[in-house]
Amino acid sequence: MFTSIPEDSRILSKGRWTPMSAPKDIKRRSQSWFGHSGKSGFLYRSWLKNQGYPSDLFDGRPVIGICNTWSELTPCNGHFRELAEYVKRGVYEAGGFPLEFPVMSLGETQMRPTAMLFRNLASMDVEESIRANPIDGIVLLMGCDKTTPSLMMGAASCNLPTIGVSGGPMLTGRWRGQKLGSGTGVWKMSEMVRAGEMSQEDFVEAESCMHRSKGGSCMTMGTASTMANMVEALGMSLPENAAIPAVDSRRYRLAQLSGRRIVQMVHEDMRMSKIMTREAFENAIVANAAIGGSTNAVIHLLAMAGRIGVELNLQDWDDLGSKLPCLVNLQPSGEHLMEDYYYAGGLPAVLREIAPHLHLDAMTANGKTLGENIESAPCWNRDVIKTASEPFKTEAGIAVLRGNLAPNGAVIKPSAASPHLLQHRGRAVVFENIEELHALIDDDSLDIDEHCVMVLKNCGPRGYPGMAEVGNMPLPPKLLKRGITDMVRISDGRMSGTAYGTVILHTSPEAAAGGPLALVQNGDTIELDVPARRIHLDVTEEELSRRRKLWKAPDVPKRGWYKLYVDHVQQAHLGADLDILVGNSGSDVPRDSH
Repeated sequence: MFTSIPEDSRILSKGRWTPMSAPKDIKRRSQSWFGHSGKSGFLYRSWLKNQGYPSDLFDGRPVIGICNTWSELTPCNGHFRELAEYVKRGVYEAGGFPLEFPVMSLGETQMRPTAMLFRNLASMDVEESIRANPIDGIVLLMGCDKTTPSLMMGAASCNLPTIGVSGGPMLTGRWRGQKLGSGTGVWKMSEMVRAGEMSQEDFVEAESCMHRSKGGSCMTMGTASTMANMVEALGMSLPENAAIPAVDSRRYRLAQLSGRRIVQMVHEDMRMSKIMTREAFENAIVANAAIGGSTNAVIHLLAMAGRIGVELNLQDWDDLGSKLPCLVNLQPSGEHLMEDYYYAGGLPAVLREIAPHLHLDAMTANGKTLGENIESAPCWNRDVIKTASEPFKTEAGIAVLRGNLAPNGAVIKPSAASPHLLQHRGRAVVFENIEELHALIDDDSLDIDEHCVMVLKNCGPRGYPGMAEVGNMPLPPKLLKRGITDMVRISDGRMSGTAYGTVILHTSPEAAAGGPLALVQNGDTIELDVPARRIHLDVTEEELSRRRKLWKAPDVPKRGWYKLYVDHVQQAHLGADLDILVGNSGSDVPRDSH
């Protein structure tokens, strides 16, 4: 008889694994399609049999939908066709019937104006694809930044048994004997080119050295890696899911084990709402602080909580995680990369260090509690994963700022900021939009010095539209050449999780919605006080009222998804979901199609 090896028993349920067939007295959701004896059943079964499926696959066993975001336009997910085959192996082994289906793939590296514009659209694709088809449980194949939250949001709106399988990070970038991290290396080297410290030829050569493996997301602790960690911290994947490199054979082993496990989850009726509880979201917020995770996790987890029906708000990020230490020494906050993180022990090792701050009784997808999953998790490299008593950085997490410039809040990642700028007063240098920034930033006549505060407007959910990752504005070359590497920057946009700097993001309400950011003018004084959680525009209310009367709302799109998005998108502090998508519609079976 087959028994799990010890390594697999850590991440699957207790005891032995055995193949299971569906109990005959339980009617699966899929049997509303395949269980009919008349014309309808004939139609549903017959058209699937054209692919060679034998009749006994329609006998009531769990039908598992494999939601695949493979696309040649999404390089991070380029290996998902093969990954899906391993999931299918596991589903078949456990007595299920796997059926793979595609959904919109969001490639952060290629899509314009920003993949975030399409996160909510992709979530609708996922939700409606699941509900409209004969599916009892779902495996989500996700990797690139927005594929993870979009799939999680869409699946949460259906609330069926679901398990996440991330694609894993790429191999470490290597160039001339040094490590290169996705995104982080680009930002650093591009500034070096602009400062005259690196040649254009060397810059181009590094292109082929940064991303060395087919498939796999950014190997820094950017948004993709952060969200993979969030899925694991929420309990929505098997342990170790977050960090196994994309090309490591253990990634495919985990996919196969996930295929086995989802069949068991259907038998147990372990729906997403049983795992994604308030306690699970609190665990994720705490974990984000400990890994030095991306600010983008704020928006995505708020949106995911809204779909599953958990009360979560922006202030929770400050209350729960802002005073916790960062334990993980990874770019962009530190030195190492995701390969090192996995070899050091990955998220289980981190969670074991911060166990006193976690809800250890939270249930996870493998049928064990979080506490059971991490109780013996080893750490193999303390240079990568520090101890709670000697952390990498003493305070991490996300700080939530408020004031007359951000009544509904803004965020900053202190671990990626310059300590000397966390309390700062400076003269505003304003860019009305991204085009104006690009047109002026390289001009040596621009009236700016290192004490100024750079302000970028109209990059929020409605303004860009889609809230692009442009908040980490490039510094003026004339300052870079003097050795200035950071300045206070404020916008209503986002920044890549691979980026760094003293950057205030997600300012809400945004400029395009008439928020105070729209009223800032060149020469105004802005005060930043991160310890006091304050962001203040030093302009009288009377003057702001005068400016508000002169402000004109920007034109809105006239048709299509852009119009639907701008008409219904919520502000950043609510997760930038569409107001018509908050909550969920469950998994009721729709009417017959014939």
